[in-house]
Amino acid sequence: MGTAHSILVVEDEPLIAMMLEDFLETLGHRIHASCDNLADAMKACEEGGFDVAILDVNLKGELVWPVAEALSDRGVPFVIASGGHVEPPPASFAEAPLLEKPYTIDRIGPVLEQAAG
Repeated sequence: MGTAHSILVVEDEPLIAMMLEDFLETLGHRIHASCDNLADAMKACEEGGFDVAILDVNLKGELVWPVAEALSDRGVPFVIASGGHVEPPPASFAEAPLLEKPYTIDRIGPVLEQAAG
């Protein structure tokens, strides 16, 4: 395993968020915070204190791009998580690693390392 990270999880589906958090902790990472909506995610981003974020693209009908922009401005790496059927990310985030749903523990480690690189 690579470096352990403090992670911001942004996911609006509670069961998916819990599964992702369990996978991350099993891999030796620490959950800094878990947010299920855009406003809470923006607040967590402003407060900082984490190494990397995993961002679900669609949060109850709102796109996560303002959070991605705020993280980029702060130099905090992130992973874009998607269940598919979404438009490609804005060009400024095209290089962010993509984690497709359904999540598997085997895919999470490599994309985190790619993001935090």
